[in-house]
Amino acid sequence: MGLRIIADSCCEFPEELKKEVKCENVPLILTVDDHEVVDDETFDQKSFLRLLSECRGVPRSSCPSPESYLKAYEGSGEPAEEEWVFVITLSSSLSGSFNSAELARELYEEDHGNDGTSFTRRIHVFDSKTASGGEAQIALKVNELYKAGCSFDEIVEKSEDYIARLNTYFVLESLEVFRKNGRLSNAKAFAANVLNLKPVCKGVNGAVEPAALQRGIKNALKKMVEISLDGIMDTKDRILIINHCNCYERACGVLADFISKAEFKATMILDTSGISSLYASDGGIIVSF
Repeated sequence: MGLRIIADSCCEFPEELKKEVKCENVPLILTVDDHEVVDDETFDQKSFLRLLSECRGVPRSSCPSPESYLKAYEGSGEPAEEEWVFVITLSSSLSGSFNSAELARELYEEDHGNDGTSFTRRIHVFDSKTASGGEAQIALKVNELYKAGCSFDEIVEKSEDYIARLNTYFVLESLEVFRKNGRLSNAKAFAANVLNLKPVCKGVNGAVEPAALQRGIKNALKKMVEISLDGIMDTKDRILIINHCNCYERACGVLADFISKAEFKATMILDTSGISSLYASDGGIIVSF
């Protein structure tokens, strides 16, 4: 029995997981003015952030095509033994990645028979209802359940339940990308910059909602830690993942604040991928647990 985990490139796979399981990212495409950047292993964060700072137009992203997912599913051909493939995508409220992955699954099953339970290669696509470290959390949970001897259907059921309990919060240093993409009015962005206001945002049912507004990045990060832990009683059974965009020391400070207030099963600090760097922008912090 083999296991593969496939995710769009918003998922930053932890190195520990990649040593245990075959992990594969299907890249999104990032467009900044006349530059097209593939969000794969060639992504250079510093160069990309420089492009963003010089951007005159609206930076955009394109989700992977169904063909890209289908190619990933097929891998190197028909597996010699039964293989379970679990696919993790960006929240369907934020991207078309989930729809592409699902369509590719349907195409794969049509090409290999009609009974989805009898394939040598079985595939399930998870709508993560989150992004970045939240997707990595789901990959870690899938592997944990697989090692525990759960069946394919049990992994699906328990992982879906896990997704419903995941918490994702973030604080951004800059709101410029949100302004350019029309997610924030020019007036609000101007007021936030003048007053040095930093929003604390959270993921709710796959969408992004404001949770608080603080003056200054330090106050916003402290507020994020405070409100994200509010009402959470079971942190000892959770993994804390902190993703940062070009601000490792800031991420370390956030980690120290978290562990001074709660105990976690494990903690990780991960750098942001291309798509996460686009929206988090230079100095952004994303947390999930």
